[in-house]
Amino acid sequence: MIALPIGFLPLLFLLLFAHALADYPLQGPFLSEAKNRNTATGKLFWPHALGAHAMIHGGFVLLLTGSLLMACAEVAIHAATDWFKCEGGISLHTDQAVHILCKILWAAIACRGLT
Repeated sequence: MIALPIGFLPLLFLLLFAHALADYPLQGPFLSEAKNRNTATGKLFWPHALGAHAMIHGGFVLLLTGSLLMACAEVAIHAATDWFKCEGGISLHTDQAVHILCKILWAAIACRGLT
């Protein structure tokens, strides 16, 4: 694990950078469609694809904060948020706002040494 001994803003920047990587180029068209149970591909793969996508996010949180607890929370919250988005319960903007607020929270907790 990296668990960088850096301040809040550099850690937040790295968490947001990792989020951008994981939610866009690392997600790709397959995971984007397969994580949604309402698509043709998703009917077969959605639990696996949604779980894999959320685990990528959690892995980045673990690498950057050193906290398994925050990484597990990231996996659960990211999966739930994306599921609600795929079901039409929230918009893409709300989905991204929740993800970004989580990153702010993880950086604040990590920098306060609360984990």
